Amino acid sequence: MDLQAIWFFLWGLCWAVFFITDGFDFGIGTLLPVLGKTESDRRIMINAMGPLWDGNEVWLLTAGGVTFAAFPLVYAVMFSSLYTALMLLLFALILRGVSFEFRGKVANESWKKVWDTCIFLGSFLPALLLGVAFANIFKGLPIDADGVFRGNLFTLLNPYGLLGGVLFVLLFLVHGTLWLAIKSEGDLHDRTVAMSQKLWPALLAAAVLFLIATAYFTPLYNNYLAHPALFIVLLLAVAGLLGTFRFTRIQAYFKAWFSSALTIIACTFFGIIGLFPNMLPSNMDPSFSLTARNASSSPLTLKIMLIVVVLFLPIVLAYQIWTYNLFKEKVTVADLADEEAY
Repeated sequence: MDLQAIWFFLWGLCWAVFFITDGFDFGIGTLLPVLGKTESDRRIMINAMGPLWDGNEVWLLTAGGVTFAAFPLVYAVMFSSLYTALMLLLFALILRGVSFEFRGKVANESWKKVWDTCIFLGSFLPALLLGVAFANIFKGLPIDADGVFRGNLFTLLNPYGLLGGVLFVLLFLVHGTLWLAIKSEGDLHDRTVAMSQKLWPALLAAAVLFLIATAYFTPLYNNYLAHPALFIVLLLAVAGLLGTFRFTRIQAYFKAWFSSALTIIACTFFGIIGLFPNMLPSNMDPSFSLTARNASSSPLTLKIMLIVVVLFLPIVLAYQIWTYNLFKEKVTVADLADEEAY
């Protein structure tokens, strides 16, 4: 495998890890108005992700950094073509981060409701926008020979793009309920588990519809038909979905969460493998598409970056595993009295 192909799949891996880690934050934040019946419930939900959310977003920066350094032309065209969607995503993430810090600064119910609404929007919008963006990339964008996007935000809001958005939201909602089930207890825990069981059939239906629509709207299946062994990726996604359902039913919530993570990484690589070698396919003319071959940095740059990744990625992973282990205990009402709690 050449350097360009290696970096293409490392690019996909960065997105997959981001979806797994920050995905449960998006899910919990989106469910805040639904499951947060009391102030204690809402604070427990926020503190369930509080020590981890900013570390999880490092993977978004990593994915952006890999795009910029390894595929600069893709970075340039992506941020000009999807400028409005990406700015909305950025502002939503900023709003969510600010909300975590500000909601507890004033002991006023109206004040807290404003910031709770911001947490909801800062969680729901990124999940939706990421799904819409990636579905449109799978479908192909109206990019001309000069790399100019011949469309607008409403071009992206097509049926397939919106279906991708719905799928991402449901993936993250289920993922979030499972993390909250691990971190909570009592009535909040019971309602969270019940919500997870209600959301799972909707996720299954959305996943099936998305796979069917993908055959009609995109060329993603071409690589799979050319190399049938690759269908194992879809089997892993199915195994993850079934495992999530099974482990939730037997109250093995850690296993259910990891099954959900398997579903997310398999869904991500379903798209990445189907795209290869395209990164930003053009639906105006295939020759206008940006690929891992025609949009990459020099071989020397890719080689130096790979050495850096091999040296430092294990350190980053070890640190994040240590962090998750450090904050593995349930969040209780007693913990909310700690001055460092949100």
